[in-house]
Amino acid sequence: MLDYEGDTHVYLQIADILRRRVSGLSAGHPVPSEAEIQQEFGVARTTARRAVRVLREEGLVYTVQGEGAFVGPSTEAPRQRRKTPLYQQIATDISNQIQSGKLLPRRPIPGETALVKQHGVARETVRRAMALLREQGWIYTVAQRGSYVSPRESWPES
Repeated sequence: MLDYEGDTHVYLQIADILRRRVSGLSAGHPVPSEAEIQQEFGVARTTARRAVRVLREEGLVYTVQGEGAFVGPSTEAPRQRRKTPLYQQIATDISNQIQSGKLLPRRPIPGETALVKQHGVARETVRRAMALLREQGWIYTVAQRGSYVSPRESWPES
């Protein structure tokens, strides 16, 4: 339980909790992401980032750009693969809705704000999912209007 009124910064309290959790994990094991820390503790992304930075400065974890934080020094063990990135999970969810007929060709898909709220992720994560869907041919975007489901003939082959 975090003490918001106490004399210790919230990010240091979170770092203490994470320190205890990672102490029993093997080198290379993934540490909770900033988004997961945000959700679990109900804090801002900067607070989550500061907590992880404390552990990194102590040498307990290391970070890999675009992949997250992992237990131990970076030279000690190969890192374990993290689950599928959130943007790919969102893109898969939307493409499944398209294939199942829940989202129809030439009709709008939910906007960025709705997807951010629905999935509890950062706007940039949603933008990466949308870019992937465009690249694969599932959706197209009309300036000032939004993104729409592509016609069936544009969909990737399953």
